[in-house]
Amino acid sequence: MSKGKLAKFADMERYGNVFQYPYSVARQVPFEMKGHWRETYFHNWHPIVLELGCGKGEYTVELARLYPEVNFIGVDIKGARMWTGATMALGEKLENVAFLRTNIEIIDRFFAPGEVQEIWLTFSDPQMKNPRKRLTSTYFMNRYRHFLTDGGTIHLKTDSNFLFTYTTYMVERNRLPLIFRTEDLYHTGGIDAETARILGIRTYYESMWIERGLNIRYMKFQLPQAGELAEPEVEIPLDDYRSYHRSKRSPLDKRV
Repeated sequence: MSKGKLAKFADMERYGNVFQYPYSVARQVPFEMKGHWRETYFHNWHPIVLELGCGKGEYTVELARLYPEVNFIGVDIKGARMWTGATMALGEKLENVAFLRTNIEIIDRFFAPGEVQEIWLTFSDPQMKNPRKRLTSTYFMNRYRHFLTDGGTIHLKTDSNFLFTYTTYMVERNRLPLIFRTEDLYHTGGIDAETARILGIRTYYESMWIERGLNIRYMKFQLPQAGELAEPEVEIPLDDYRSYHRSKRSPLDKRV
């Protein structure tokens, strides 16, 4: 039987690899490790990679296992889920992984300019109702610019055709350098072995969606510092299935 939420929160209060700063706390207490993650926590000068909306933290932990020479930080507001990855990392003594429990809307309060090299967005909520909440919207991309290195890499891995299409238009509209894009990750040839190893990491939810017969989509692009970002002015077909804990349709769909 798994631990209850209260027990998990109690555990994380004493976990050395978890930092808890939800909005109610962060707006009153400055994050002193901002700009000092490497020397204060990781004790090395390796690159830092974020997974935003990390859920249980499975992807963050697996990346840390694969790349001990890179520092990984999983970010989410759902502490009870994050407990899983944080517990695994402690049990395996993975020193290159940490977890930050906070609202992604204020992610720029925790990292200094140029402190992060890459961002992973793995199966983010497509937020069909509210463009501003999409993790590839201009609202968030401008925040990423506050701490991502110039031309830093953003990875999007998703089951949502809506979010993938929206992000494709974002990249095209703003002429962001596109490195790789596929609408059917596990049936695309020509992927090198190293990339295949990374993209082959499967979370619990991803495995569930694959069993449903859904395509997994993946995109990798760069985010330069220069230039004003603009939202794509296009209509995008809504996802026509019920993904895990997601509404089927947005009120923007006039058929509802």
